[in-house]
Amino acid sequence: MQQTSPITTLFLDIGGVLLSNGWDRAARKEAAANFSLDLPELEERHHLTFDTYEEGKLTLDEYLDRIVFYEDRSFSRQQFKDFMYSRTEPYPEMIDLICQIKATYGLKIAIVNNEGRELNEYRIRTFGLNKFIDFFISSCFVHFRKPDADIFRIALDIALVKPDEVIYIEDRPMFVSVADGLGINGLLHESYASTREKLAKWGFTLPNGK
Repeated sequence: MQQTSPITTLFLDIGGVLLSNGWDRAARKEAAANFSLDLPELEERHHLTFDTYEEGKLTLDEYLDRIVFYEDRSFSRQQFKDFMYSRTEPYPEMIDLICQIKATYGLKIAIVNNEGRELNEYRIRTFGLNKFIDFFISSCFVHFRKPDADIFRIALDIALVKPDEVIYIEDRPMFVSVADGLGINGLLHESYASTREKLAKWGFTLPNGK
């Protein structure tokens, strides 16, 4: 199909767009109940250190040392990690939509996300995101995290594109606004149907109404 849009590249978040958020507030609440942890203490320790983990400056084990294993526990570190990994669910319709649009229009696809290395790599490989994503500009790799605009500047440099050639699909309004401020076309993801409709307005429709 002939490409008529000036858009050459999609930037995507992972959590909330292609996959569930994974290790989010709801998952931590479940972890506290499942492992008999004090939730307020877990949350406080998490918020004090998670940015550092997402920026790739701590390993997962170091992060867990700070939030859980600062004292002896009745469960193992691996049991807790397995629980963390198990919180991720894929959004198959969104994954299929992006794959079809890439195949139909030949767009470059890049991830721009905040995540710690071990969780990020697990989610990418387990759900096959590396099979259709061209670049991963993840906070743990580049040591900047949203809302720092530099992570978007790095993504533009790596993809070798101009801001107006990019649509950024993200479920958090603040991060959409940061991208907009750089001249990137922000698309707030609220549902599969609404995102498909918004992409269609850019000319990215799928054959047979898919």
